[in-house]
This record gives sequence, C-alpha cells and structure tokens, in this order.
Amino acid sequence: MEANNLGIVTPKRPVLSVSARKIKDNAADWHNLIKKWETLNDAGFTVANKIVNTRIGALTKDPKMELEGSHEISSSDQTLPEFNKELDSLCKELHGALESMVKIQLKMEKLTSTTKGICDLETYHHRVGKCPVPLFHTWPTTYFYEVSLKLSEMYKKELRLKRTVVEALAHTRERDPMMTYLSIWLHQPYLDESSKAHLESMLYETGHRP
Repeated sequence: MEANNLGIVTPKRPVLSVSARKIKDNAADWHNLIKKWETLNDAGFTVANKIVNTRIGALTKDPKMELEGSHEISSSDQTLPEFNKELDSLCKELHGALESMVKIQLKMEKLTSTTKGICDLETYHHRVGKCPVPLFHTWPTTYFYEVSLKLSEMYKKELRLKRTVVEALAHTRERDPMMTYLSIWLHQPYLDESSKAHLESMLYETGHRP
C-alpha cells in the first residue's frame, strides 16, 4: 500500500507482439502434438505386439501356416475364424492409430506454414526499412521456421515408415520380419535425439521453459 501511495508502480511483463505471441503459441502446440504422437506410438506398439503374438501363437499351433517369402493369406487361415476375427480387429485398431498420427503430422505442417508466413511478414517489413529484431532472446524468426520444418520433415518420414509397418504386419507371416517391424515401430528411427533438442530449444527460447 505504501508503495502505491508513493506512486511506485510494479513493472508489468512486456506485452508480446502479435508475431511473438503466435510463435509462442506454436511452440506450445508443437509440444502438445509431440506428446499426443508419443501416446499414440505407445498405444500402437501395444496393438502391434498383440498382432505379432497372435500370429506367432497361430504359427506355433500350425507351423504349415508359415510360408517362406509369402505375404498372401493361405487357405489354412480360413479354418481359423476366431483367429481371423481377432487379427482383423487388431489390424483395424493399429490402422486407426496410424490415421490419428496422419492428422497430427498435418497439424505439424500447418504450424510450419504459419511460421513461414510470419517470416515472410518480417521480410516485407525489412524491405520497407524496419530491421527485424529477435522476438524473444536470440533466435531470428527464420530459425523458428527452420526448426519447425526440420521437425515436420522428421515426422513426415516417420509416418511413411509407420504406414509401411502397418501394411507389413497385416500380411507378413514370418517370425523374423514381424519382430523387425515391431522394433521399427517402437524405436522410430527417423525421430533421433535432435528432434527432442529442437523442441526443448524452441520451448526455452519462447519462455515455456525456465
């Protein structure tokens, strides 16, 4: 109260520009989308593991079902209606997880496109004599776009690989390839440690991380 009576005003946090606010929101969206992706990846792995176990269990009961080099459904499968029904249900569930990942990757592309638009706006201002300054700490706006593009491309490649895995698990009938596809789904080779570093750096730069 005494401070107010003396006319002292507590400094307010600086108000972010429209561009800075949008980029900060985009960084938060990146974080949320990646968390959703990881949740779907874990759920998809659980389903894929059930598919592999179901197939291996069937092969154990009837080794003739394993045809070297064949990815076609044999007539022997038709004698196991319960097996077919369970496998079909699991494959549909895994495909559902994949489709959800498709939607996430499309949203990532949209975030990247939005950031590119902000960069283009800054480029225009620079042409008319307004020199751009960092919106937050040190990153130029173009670097937000570069990081977004790198992340988007990583997830795009991983999505293509996952689509291949889903198709393969639906038809492959040999143990070793099935285990390989399962491992590929889990470890996500196109999402290396740099993807985490890019995200954390973006969150730090925009003030989401202390």
